[in-house]
Amino acid sequence: MPATPPPRSRRRPPRPPVRPVRRRRPRWAMRAATTLSVVVLASAGIGHSVVTSLDADIARVDPFKDMKNRPRAGHGMNVLLVGTDGRDKIDDTERRRFRLGGAPCNCTDTIMIVHISEDRERASVVSLPRDSYAETPPHTDQVTGKEHRGHPIKLNAAYAEGGPQLTVRTVESMTHVKIDHYLEVDFASFMKTVDVVGGVKICTAQPLKDTYTGLDLAPGTHTLRGGAALQYVRSRHADASSDLGRMKRQQRFLASLVAQATSSGILLNPLKFRDVTRAVLGSVRADRGFGTDELLDLGRAMRTFSPSSSEFTTVPIGRMGFMVDGIGSTLKWDPEKSERLFRALRDDKPLASAPRERSAPVVRVAVPPQQINVQVENGTSTKGLGQRVDTALAATGFRTTRRPVDAADRTVRRTVVAYDPRWDRSARSLAAALPGAELKAVPGLGPTLKVIAGTEFHEVRPVRGPEPVGKESEVVRGNEVGCP
Repeated sequence: MPATPPPRSRRRPPRPPVRPVRRRRPRWAMRAATTLSVVVLASAGIGHSVVTSLDADIARVDPFKDMKNRPRAGHGMNVLLVGTDGRDKIDDTERRRFRLGGAPCNCTDTIMIVHISEDRERASVVSLPRDSYAETPPHTDQVTGKEHRGHPIKLNAAYAEGGPQLTVRTVESMTHVKIDHYLEVDFASFMKTVDVVGGVKICTAQPLKDTYTGLDLAPGTHTLRGGAALQYVRSRHADASSDLGRMKRQQRFLASLVAQATSSGILLNPLKFRDVTRAVLGSVRADRGFGTDELLDLGRAMRTFSPSSSEFTTVPIGRMGFMVDGIGSTLKWDPEKSERLFRALRDDKPLASAPRERSAPVVRVAVPPQQINVQVENGTSTKGLGQRVDTALAATGFRTTRRPVDAADRTVRRTVVAYDPRWDRSARSLAAALPGAELKAVPGLGPTLKVIAGTEFHEVRPVRGPEPVGKESEVVRGNEVGCP
C-alpha cells in the first residue's frame, strides 16, 4: 500500500523580498483616487501575492492611539483619506516643469471621508474643504510640545500641529462620524499610476487655465496622462470657485479613474493589475488595522462596483469668508445641512435624498441654457422633427421660441448650430446638448441662435450651467460626472 502523503500545510509561503519602490515625481492632489482604485482592482481576486505585499510596503501610523470618547460606530466602513503637501522627493527639474516650487506647510491639501456601505454596493465620498473652520480637541503640539486646550484652526492645519491623530480627532469631533481606517498619501506615484491605467478622460465645457500649476485645457474632452492629470487635480485658480472648484474636479477625476479601471480590462489582466498595484505603493501611510486581508475582502465584495455605485459631494458651506483673528478667512459649515449629510454616513444611507435610476451624465456648460435663445428649424422632410427638437431643448432649459419652422434646405443630415460669433460661448453650450452637431458662425445673426435639425439628430443631452460659488453642493453619482 502506498504511503499516505502528508497533509498540505495551510501556512502561507514566505513572502518574497519586495524591491523598494523609488519615490519619484510630484506631491499633490488626487492619490485618494489611486488608493481607491486598488480596492476596485482587488475585486478581480487575482494577483494575491502582489496585493499581499502591501503589508510590507505600506508605512504604518497610529492615528487612534489613546483616543477616548469617540463617536459611536455605525454601519459600513469609514476611511479618512488625506493628502499631504510633502515634496521632498521631487527634484528641481520636476519642480520647475510642474510648478511645484515653494515651501510645504506640512499640512493636508486633500481631506476626504470615503464611506463603504455595509453591503459593499455603494461608496460615498465627502470632500472636506481644507480651509474649513475647525476647533481642535485638547492636544499636544507635535512640533513645539506645547499643551493646547483646544482652539480655532483651519482644518488642514490640524496635521501640522498634531499629525494624523489630531486630524482624525478633529474630523470626528466636527462630523460625529467614527473613522475606522486612515490612509495618508503624498502623491509621489500619482502620475505613474495614471500612466499605467492608460490615462484618464475628463471633460470641460469651458477653458481651464491656471498659471500657478500650468494647467491649460481648451473646452472639450481630454485624456490626461500623468503630468497633465496632476495639474488638473491641483489647480485652485482655474475658475472663481477656488478650492471648492478644485474639489469638484478631484471628484470628477476620481469617478473617471474608477470608470477607466473597471472598464479597460485591468481587473482581468494580472500583469496590468500588478503594475497598477505597484504604482501606488511606496507613498502610503495607513493605520495598523488596514492590511492585506481587509483590502482583499473588501475588493472581492465589490465585484459589481462601477461609477454608478459611487456618489460624491462636498460638505455644505453656510458662510464663505468667515474671518478668524490670527487665522484669516475660513469656510463655516452649514450646521443643519452638514448634520444631515453626516447622519446619512452614520446610518449607512445614500447621500442623495432619494434613489435614482442610472442616468446619462449631465454636462456642465459655460453658459446656462436658461440664458440662451434658440430658434429651431426642421432641415429634413420628417414631419414633426422640428417640434420634437424644440420641446426637448425647452425641457432642458433653453429659451426656445416654441414655434419651430421649416428650413430652406430640407436635405440636412448633420444638425447645425448657427450663431453670431459674438455669442460663441452660448453656441458651444448649445452644441454640447446636441451630440454630433456642427457649429457654423454667421456674422450678424444676433443673439438668437439657430438649430437646424438634420436626419442624424437622435437626442438632446441634459446640460447645466456652472455652479455658483458657495451654493450648497449637490450629490452626484460617478456616472453623472464623467464624460458622455
